[in-house]
Amino acid sequence: MAAESGKIDPMHQFQIQEIGDPLFSIAGHPIALTNSAVWMLAAAVALWAFMLLGMKRQVIPTRGQMLVENFTGFITKLVDDNIGHGGRKYVPYIFSLFMFILFANLLGLLPLGLVGLHPFTFTSHFTVTGVLAIMSFAIVLIVGFWKHGIKFFSLFIPHGTPLPMVLVIFPIELVSFLFRPFSLGLRLFVAMIAGHILLKVLAGFVINAANASPLWGGVVGVPSFVLMIGVSALEVLVAGIQAYVFALLTSLYIHDAEHLH
Repeated sequence: MAAESGKIDPMHQFQIQEIGDPLFSIAGHPIALTNSAVWMLAAAVALWAFMLLGMKRQVIPTRGQMLVENFTGFITKLVDDNIGHGGRKYVPYIFSLFMFILFANLLGLLPLGLVGLHPFTFTSHFTVTGVLAIMSFAIVLIVGFWKHGIKFFSLFIPHGTPLPMVLVIFPIELVSFLFRPFSLGLRLFVAMIAGHILLKVLAGFVINAANASPLWGGVVGVPSFVLMIGVSALEVLVAGIQAYVFALLTSLYIHDAEHLH
């Protein structure tokens, strides 16, 4: 959005705004529908519509059915490779996690501003990515203690560690383990917010250069616009990579809970 003196505020796009009046209140705090919630719902609806393409199960699959089957096969292979034995039961969760993040990232890149609708990338908020990370971490803890009980703590003591070193290595490994949800959520949050800030800054160069004069529009505006196209293409790639990394790390963490090594 434009601020004073014709400047572009690159952080305005991340502002959570209420839509309409509060729906209800909890302990005196009003709960309202926000732009973040609307785009989460949009991502969920888009994922639901995408999955409908694969529900036909025709002998000769349609393009939509093939696309769904390819994504399903991709996640199934990821789970088999990184969780191993007993990992197939986690495919629905890993698949849903991957696709939800992917749709969230891509929806935030759509050029809907051209028609007056400003997309909101809710994965650029740590509160969202952090909750997704905590969900995955909770599964790891539940599986680990359910299957192994107190033996789950052996995950923090590498096999063959001398007894005197256990007192040093155990707390280090435990702290490292507890930081996993933080780093998992932070990685996605930083990647998405950085790319969108860069795009907004470049957009500011284009707009202000064009408003200044035709000369500055050609010298600064045109190269900035070309760079915006390249960064936008890169952001599409980053959107897919970050969804993959989130799913991959979740699979690796579940592997540790399943097999303790």
